Amino acid sequence: MRSTAARPDLSRLWLRLRLAPWLSVLIIVAIWIAATATGSVSTQFLPSPTEVVDAAVELAEADLLWTSVSVTIVRGLLGAAIGIAAGILLGVLAGFSRWAEYGLDKPIQIVRAVPFTAMLPLLILWVGIGEETKVLLVVLATAVPVYFNTFGGIRNVDRRLVEAGKVYGLTGYQLSTRVLLRGALPSVFVGIRYALGITWAVLVLAESLNAVSGIGFLLTNARQYGQSDVVILCVVLYAALGLITDAFVELIERRVFRWRQGPGNESRRTNRVRVTRSKED
Repeated sequence: MRSTAARPDLSRLWLRLRLAPWLSVLIIVAIWIAATATGSVSTQFLPSPTEVVDAAVELAEADLLWTSVSVTIVRGLLGAAIGIAAGILLGVLAGFSRWAEYGLDKPIQIVRAVPFTAMLPLLILWVGIGEETKVLLVVLATAVPVYFNTFGGIRNVDRRLVEAGKVYGLTGYQLSTRVLLRGALPSVFVGIRYALGITWAVLVLAESLNAVSGIGFLLTNARQYGQSDVVILCVVLYAALGLITDAFVELIERRVFRWRQGPGNESRRTNRVRVTRSKED
């Protein structure tokens, strides 16, 4: 009876823990609603949530909202996919080879030190002002953090694990895949989540330049015409895309690292079976 009574309590606790991080967001929204409803803040400076929703409905009816969101998603995910793949590849090369580190680390350090606002004019001169520039800017922005996290994760793996693998007779390939890469995975996922957050921030800059579609295009037009409700809507859309992609990567991360929880789960199951058998005896 105790075990069945404890399950609802655990589920409620899990639900509370999942909802707790959103409490601060709900408080901010409540303050926003109260400030605009009481007239404490001018709606020209900060539109009310209902005005933002109305602006979203108008754009959706004009077939601009979903078209802009889909274009931004394609740009962001394409650039992020290329950048993350390149960052992991370069990080693995530099992590496993000193000569690759000597050839790659300093140039990537230079790219990291250059602001995106300074990189954009150079990309325009080299590539042009089309879609390629927007995607390439995202590629550069996402590849750098993934590279450093992958490289650092490989180099920071506990050397005692490597020595233990050698004792058990693992080959060099097996040490690389089963020990070094697996040990670096937590750091790699941190880099991926950070890179996806940068993706949407960089697109704000990329889509504000000679864009005819995308959320940044709506944002630029709304800023020029003083449509503060559309500006707030675009900010909310970028934030939503960031949260959704981060939640998706977090879900993958949990599934990948399920093996770390396996022994604990098995031991708990074994203990429960032992307790049940002892009660029956």
